[in-house]
Amino acid sequence: MRTAIFVGSFDPFTVGHDSIVRRALPLFDRLVIGVGVNVDKHYMWPADERVAAIRRRYAAEKAIEVKTYDDLTVDFARREGARFVVRGVRSVKDFEYERDMADANRALGGLETILLYAEPELAYVSSSLMRELERFGKGENLPRPSQREGALSEDKTEKD
Repeated sequence: MRTAIFVGSFDPFTVGHDSIVRRALPLFDRLVIGVGVNVDKHYMWPADERVAAIRRRYAAEKAIEVKTYDDLTVDFARREGARFVVRGVRSVKDFEYERDMADANRALGGLETILLYAEPELAYVSSSLMRELERFGKGENLPRPSQREGALSEDKTEKD
């Protein structure tokens, strides 16, 4: 079974992330979305809410699992039996960072990195931009996963 992980903080999960998941899914038998938790970071949404939103988004996809992790990516991959990590790249800056991480992941755990380039119309979308727009009430101005299913901002609005 070919297993890959797709990891990030996903705070929030964006249409760009969704695009990477949809394009990676046919390449693997199993795709584990790892929601990273770093005690030194401050998140807009708690990990359990991020996981729940992503699980709702892919509830019909039997090949997708969503889990949290708070250690090294290579250790998470090893626990999940994954030999590949899928990463999205929007720019040269992203590429340089991902190349360095790919080298480290390969050296530390034999983990191979599969890079998928952002769709041109989504290259500007980022979680940090989404958070900034949400803070100022402009989150609806960015593209969302289709029908905003599982969108964290929608969940947050319902709780307010």
